[in-house]
Amino acid sequence: MYRRELSFEKDTSNQQVDRTLEREIKLARSIQMKLLNGNEPTIKNGTVSGISIPARLIGGDYYDFYVLPNGKLRIIIGDVMGKGIPAAMLMILTRGAFRSAAESTKGPADTLTAMNNAMYEDLRVLGSFVTVLCADWDPESQELSYASAGHSLPLVIQSNQQLRDIPIAKGVMLGGLPDVVYNQNTVKLEEEDLLFFYTDGITEAQNENGDMYRLERLEQTLMENLDLDIKELEDTVTHSLESFTKGLPQKDDITMVIMKVNREKTEIASYNAPKL
Repeated sequence: MYRRELSFEKDTSNQQVDRTLEREIKLARSIQMKLLNGNEPTIKNGTVSGISIPARLIGGDYYDFYVLPNGKLRIIIGDVMGKGIPAAMLMILTRGAFRSAAESTKGPADTLTAMNNAMYEDLRVLGSFVTVLCADWDPESQELSYASAGHSLPLVIQSNQQLRDIPIAKGVMLGGLPDVVYNQNTVKLEEEDLLFFYTDGITEAQNENGDMYRLERLEQTLMENLDLDIKELEDTVTHSLESFTKGLPQKDDITMVIMKVNREKTEIASYNAPKL
């Protein structure tokens, strides 16, 4: 009898621990969603939107907007190594480093240099790294300055539905090397150009045969739907991924930031979508 009672008490204790852990994970997700859905800044001459779909309840992808005193918009998108709670914790670290650097640095390259200096020791202790793309959009000159820490460059689709090549900007991932000095490049955008930032959860999504979605399919999807507004375009890319994977469990976080140049509109919106 005593053994049965002891076993029952142990089972009850395990259930309580499971419920507590579930509540804490849900709380962590709520905090993460609030941080990704921060205050919506306002810029001129364009529309911008961001969306992040975690592979698990919480994820390690990150995007953010920061309006600078000179009227430029600083955009960042990043991918933390790993998934779930550990990656989400590093995402919060990345956000803090970005927000601190954005207030005191002149451009994207300086921002990444400051972020790596702030995060390097912690990332080395944890054996992790973060890929990041940082860009400043100037709505008056319509110039985009950008720097990369091991992250894919954004895609630029012109109004004639042609993919535009932009100057290369290479850099070591955050946590890769100490005392890295990043470089940046600049491209001038034209009216109705589409700018697409993304993480590799999109291009590396796999179907039942193990085939990847790939960059070429993403480019084609964007070019074929260029006339849609940015929120409709987000839905179109998401549905294209769903159609390609045919309901298979999502293996990696999916994040995108879309900007369209348009001198007649002024809007920035960011939100999170439910898991695929």
